[in-house]
Amino acid sequence: MSTHPAVEAIDLAKHFGDNRAVDGVSFVVPTGSVLGLLGPNGAGKTTLVRMLTTLSVPTSGTGRVAGFDVREQPDAVRRSIGLTGQAATVDEILTGRENLRLIGSLYGLSRGYVRRASDDLLERFDLARAADRPAKSYSGGMRRRLDLAVSLLAAPPILFLDEPTTGLDPQSRSGLWDVLRELVQEGTTLVLTTQYLEEADHLADEIVVVDRGRVIAAGTPTQLKDRAGQASVVVTLTHAADLDAAAALMRDHSPAVHVETGSRRLTAQAGGLGDMTRIAAVFEHSGIELDDLGLARPSLDDVFLHLTGHRAESDTDTAATNTPEGAAS
Repeated sequence: MSTHPAVEAIDLAKHFGDNRAVDGVSFVVPTGSVLGLLGPNGAGKTTLVRMLTTLSVPTSGTGRVAGFDVREQPDAVRRSIGLTGQAATVDEILTGRENLRLIGSLYGLSRGYVRRASDDLLERFDLARAADRPAKSYSGGMRRRLDLAVSLLAAPPILFLDEPTTGLDPQSRSGLWDVLRELVQEGTTLVLTTQYLEEADHLADEIVVVDRGRVIAAGTPTQLKDRAGQASVVVTLTHAADLDAAAALMRDHSPAVHVETGSRRLTAQAGGLGDMTRIAAVFEHSGIELDDLGLARPSLDDVFLHLTGHRAESDTDTAATNTPEGAAS
């Protein structure tokens, strides 16, 4: 059993001239968990991933991956990780199967292992029927899945995913989430950036929110949602004529009741499931018919708005992508 975290960022900083793309970021990712790196456009997420995967040298600070220092032991770090970037990097001339075999040979893996692992990965990512077609004939989603399959060929214990589902349709995205959950159940540690807040909510055990190169919040999805505001009990009446009576009934149990004008909906502040259960019990014996009653928490999009003043959007880390690496190091 490993005694060290899977990933540690230790006061990491990356400067591109006067631009502090990452400015003193620290966090810890326990082995076998999922960390979601969230932030608005240009926040520094991709730059962080590049430093932790040894693709970029930190200006200051360091990181440890699988116990190895990214500055002093980059080769050992690379042997411990898989990486899927924002754009698929497969060879379009080769078939899906040939792409996997190529990477297997570069890793120095045995042909027998590569053959077995390739068959398993092609099946797992729903690419078996297209395995012997050139990758240039694949759809964008298929190339994305092949890219992820390639990153898993050597069974790395730690996987970095930079917006892994960008460009996928909802069905493909959901399927990829299922695969990622399986990997975590098998012991893989995931560090992912994503522009889909729903994705972080579904997958991440912990979330680090980055804005302008700094960590501005960290915690579980529920903890972050609680920072954006309290949960609410939302009641939808069957008959609009019952609105006043329902509001009066709810105010007996929650003074902060909001009636949505022109609708059949009422909301009341709630501390959690207990409040929802109590209000449900009150309506059960009131004679007022309900279409729906449920608990609504702030979304992660609300968290973004609360913390940064704007909604989340696609991340391109412009400083990292537009600045020559040699000039910035």
